[in-house]
Parts: sequence; structure tokens; C-alpha cells
Amino acid sequence: MDKVAYLQTWGCQMNVHDTEKIAGVLRHEGYAFTDNPEDAALIILNTCSIREKAEHKFLSRLGYFKRLKRKRPTLQVAVSGCIAQQEGEKFLIDNQFVDFTFGPQNIVKLPELISKGKRKASVEENPALPDTELPAIRDGGARAWVNIMYGCNNFCSYCVVPYTRGRERSRPMDSIIGEIRALADEGYKEVTLLGQNVNSYKDPKEGPNSSFPQLLNRVNAIQGIKRIRFITSHPKDLSPELISAIGALDKLCKHIHLPLQSGSTVILSAMNRKYSYKGYMEKITALRQHIPGVAITSDIIAGFPGETGQDHEQTLAALGEIEFDGVFAFKYSKRRNTRASEMEGQIDEDTKAERLRNILELQDIITEKINHRLNGRNVEILVEGQSSSDPNTWTGRTGTNKIVNFIPEGQITKGMLITVNVTNAFRHSLEGRIAG
Repeated sequence: MDKVAYLQTWGCQMNVHDTEKIAGVLRHEGYAFTDNPEDAALIILNTCSIREKAEHKFLSRLGYFKRLKRKRPTLQVAVSGCIAQQEGEKFLIDNQFVDFTFGPQNIVKLPELISKGKRKASVEENPALPDTELPAIRDGGARAWVNIMYGCNNFCSYCVVPYTRGRERSRPMDSIIGEIRALADEGYKEVTLLGQNVNSYKDPKEGPNSSFPQLLNRVNAIQGIKRIRFITSHPKDLSPELISAIGALDKLCKHIHLPLQSGSTVILSAMNRKYSYKGYMEKITALRQHIPGVAITSDIIAGFPGETGQDHEQTLAALGEIEFDGVFAFKYSKRRNTRASEMEGQIDEDTKAERLRNILELQDIITEKINHRLNGRNVEILVEGQSSSDPNTWTGRTGTNKIVNFIPEGQITKGMLITVNVTNAFRHSLEGRIAG
């Protein structure tokens, strides 16, 4: 048990990939891993504070680890991620059983924090982060996440990311390409490029002559990689060059996640999104003109401070006009240190819940309608492996990011590109059989 670690993660893909790096650092230090915290000598809880729900899930779990620590005082308990960064030393004061905390910029300091055995919050700025290459333990599947940049400069009025992950910094392009080549050599077939706003990527060594579309061109040329995805795109920085790249590059999936957040220009201004609904629609029109069949997904916030019934109706009208393939919709939650938390016109929980329900019900109808158009059609999928719910069924994903479940035939392996004929379309997935 001396060097056995238990890791638990809350939050987005960025957090999941951070945990892969935490695991890589620990493996380098000689640690093995367990799915049972009772068997661990070290527990690391990687947290999210983007939304209230994720924070509450973590806090409700915290008591269990406090009881474990009481039974085994030698157990090390650490908290990482956005809550650790935001709370700093205060978290250690409020939670005396926690041995140390560290923010997303300080994973590299993990060996020192473990070995010194002193209670410390490592939440300082790390200027060397973009040039720091950490090992990562991925799941060994067909798909891998790769950071291309860290932090954010946008300061949307509801968002804590600039405060928890720092200001925007891009990784050197050669470093990114080297990592993806290594992933291809290991057998990974699909990479997802991660950043809070990938559209504003610029190689720190080359400056404006090294844009995100140029990075995509280089990734597209890597042997062994079959598909490229990226998240997240900020609408204000979606350039004609990027739209052209999505249409032209053969490995780049014809899917983009483009957060709208609200259909009301008044609310978009209060959110500090730096675009109007009209400007957003111009980007949607350009995408669909240049990339036939492109799938577009989005984020929506229900009940932002000051949102009137009319603003909400404009969001519903936007969903009907745009017809997203899918949305991630959430009730607005007040986040400390953000401007929105101090705004007048905070919406009560019942109204937020009702507006969220309206959004999800309408989007469910739209998504189902779009998916039903695929009935009887052949689609190409990247095989991801067995379904978690049924070992006899395998699953894969289309280039437009739709999950397809199928019964395997012949020699099917993870990472294969195969053609499947869609036999049933549902709201959140498709069923099919191998074509030919």
C-alpha cells in the first residue's frame, strides 16, 4: 500500500486530461493505482468549480475521505484542480485532514508535495507551464486528448477559468506535433486538441505567423492519425481560415462545438461574450455554406442575471432557427470572483429550472429530428470498443460526433474506420449494422 494511489475527477475534458498527467507523474514516481480508495496510500481529488453542481458533488464526497483519514492517519489526501486553485490556503484551513492542494498549473510539483509531507497549497503562477512536458497515462483506447494551450483571456462575466487556470498561453507548435507523433506511434488514431479558446492559438516562438489553422495543417499530415477534433471554439475568433480548414482537411472532423450561451444580444453583452446574436448567425451561415453536412453543437446558460422572459424566448427561437445537433444546457450558477455574481436581477431557482426544462425539451425534439435523417444511411465510424452497458455490442463515433452502437462482425478492433448502415436513430445515439 506504500505507493498505491486513488484518483477521482470531476469536470470537463481538461480536468480529465489533467488527471492523466497526474497519473503519469505518479507512475514516474513508482506509484501503482487502485479503484478502491480503501487500498490507497495517496488519494488525489481533481476538482471543478465551473458550475455549482460539480462543486457540490465534490464537497458531498469529501466527508467520506475525511472518515478514511481518521481511520488511517498515515493516508495522504490531496485536492487539485479549480477548487484547489480558487480556495488556496483557505481550503487547508477549512479542511484540516487534507495534506496538500495544488492548482492546474502546478502538477509538475506533485513529487515535491508528496515527499516533503508538509501541508501546503501550491497555487502560484507557473510561467514555464507551456514548455513543461509531463508524462500522461491515457486509457489505451483509440482517442487521446492533447493540450495546445492553457488559460483564457476572455473574462466572460460568469466564468472562473481566467482565475483558476490563469491567462492564455499557447504551447510551442513543435512540442504539440512531437506529442501527437508519439501518440500515433503508440497506436492512437484520433486526437482532440484542447484549449479554452483554441481559435486564438499562436505559437509563442513564431507569433502571428503560426495560427490555429496552420497547426491543424501540420497535425493533418501526421502518419497514423485518422481523425482530428478540437474544443472549444469562441465564436468571436472563428475565422474564415479556420472554416476553410475544417472544409478542406481530410482528417479534420466535420463537427464544431461553438458555444452560443444565449439567443439574446442584450444578455450576450452582459455575459461579455463580445458578439451579437446576428454576428453568431453569420458564423453559422458561413460554416454551413463551406462545410456541407457540418454538425454544430453548443452550450446554453438558462437564467443568467437580468434575463427576462423575452430574452428566454429569444434563446428558444435561436434553437429553432439554428437547429444544433445537440446542446449542453445548464442553469446559471453564481461563481465567486465573477462579475455576474454581483449583478442585479439574479433569477430564482424555480424560474431557472423551468427555463432550462424548456430549452432541453425543445432541443431534444430537434436532435431527434436530425438523427432520424440518418436512418438507412451509411456512416463512417471510428471504432472505440465494447459498449459499457452491453459487452455484446460495440460502439463507435461518426465524424460528426454521433455515437453508433453495432454488433461486431469479423475482425473488429479499436481504432478501425468502418462503414455502418444506420438502422435505428434515437435522441442520443444511433444503432446500425456493418455495411457490406
